[in-house]
Amino acid sequence: MRYPTVLSIAGSDSCGGAGIQADLKTMSAIGVYGCTAITAITAQNTTGVRSVQGIDPSVLKDQIEMVFEDLTIDAVKSGMLYNKSSVKVIAETLLKYKPKHYVLDPVMISTSGSKLMEDDAIESVKEMLFPLATIITPNLLEAEALSGIPVRKVDDMQAAAEKLLQLGCKAVLIKGGHLEGDESVDMLFEKGKEGIGVRSPFVKTKNTHGTGCTLSSAIASYLAMGEDLKSAFMSAKDYIIHALYGGQEMEIGHGHGPVDHFFMLPHAKFKDQ
Repeated sequence: MRYPTVLSIAGSDSCGGAGIQADLKTMSAIGVYGCTAITAITAQNTTGVRSVQGIDPSVLKDQIEMVFEDLTIDAVKSGMLYNKSSVKVIAETLLKYKPKHYVLDPVMISTSGSKLMEDDAIESVKEMLFPLATIITPNLLEAEALSGIPVRKVDDMQAAAEKLLQLGCKAVLIKGGHLEGDESVDMLFEKGKEGIGVRSPFVKTKNTHGTGCTLSSAIASYLAMGEDLKSAFMSAKDYIIHALYGGQEMEIGHGHGPVDHFFMLPHAKFKDQ
């Protein structure tokens, strides 16, 4: 017997709410085994990012290879990739080991507005990694940047998704967290199928740090557990909504705090800050 196992290839968040740390929390909460390959180290907290240092590509490659050589990987999720050299290494190793599922979260900007990917990496991601992806999970701003199509409303998602599907990925999930109005609408587009939309009320909370990382990790986790893409999306959406509500009233830091990844577990007695 073994745990379903997911490899996260992403950056480290020193305050623990996003990146590798959020990925591991999500995977643990859902019930899969999480392992990691770190692409970059960030010095950040809930108010912003102070500095970023990329990991040497040869060390990144060693991390990925050591995991694949020893563990059975059911799914891979990637987040912050930082630069072109990292993208090239990831593409080469994924082609070598051919994981069944690859969830690509094109992390470009942090919740606080800090840039997390060098300009030359964006085209490399589209060229090298999109064709390997089971699904990509951009938010509205990322979908617009990657497709070149303005995405302001739900109707725009279709055109942007069609453009992104042409780049080789099997499916696109465009997240509607930046839509105006009272509802968030996430749209899943698979090649050859009609789009599937999930509407949910916006959770009134400032604690949204790491929501994209959490959702993509949840999708990878449910894929690793054997769910099909539609089911994995629906399960992950349910998880992130509960995590947002669970962390709604928490005070962690002075900016955008994290969601509550372990909302289903009893917590220690809360203390006033």
